[in-house]
Amino acid sequence: MESFELILPARGPFPVAALPTLRGVVASGNLEVLLEPGQTPDACAITVNTSAQGFRTIWEAVLQDFAERHPVGGLRLSINDAGATPAVVSLRLDQAFDACRSAQS
Repeated sequence: MESFELILPARGPFPVAALPTLRGVVASGNLEVLLEPGQTPDACAITVNTSAQGFRTIWEAVLQDFAERHPVGGLRLSINDAGATPAVVSLRLDQAFDACRSAQS
């Protein structure tokens, strides 16, 4: 098991007050993403717990891409992974972000 935390600069603040949002499920080859309000309006805090060791560089690339594509300032993400591929990670992140934003509309 590998765990790490990242603080990524945000291209902008999340447009509305974030409600806790959960997407995905921890199962073989999958992951869950919990999105909730964070502490820093100009950054996104991310905690990753993964069963796949030695892939931090790939995780950082996928998470950086997500932070560059979305206004994630003021958000906190908690990711629990059971071996998801980078494409699934990106999909779950987008799903959680879109669900949280839609809940505010």
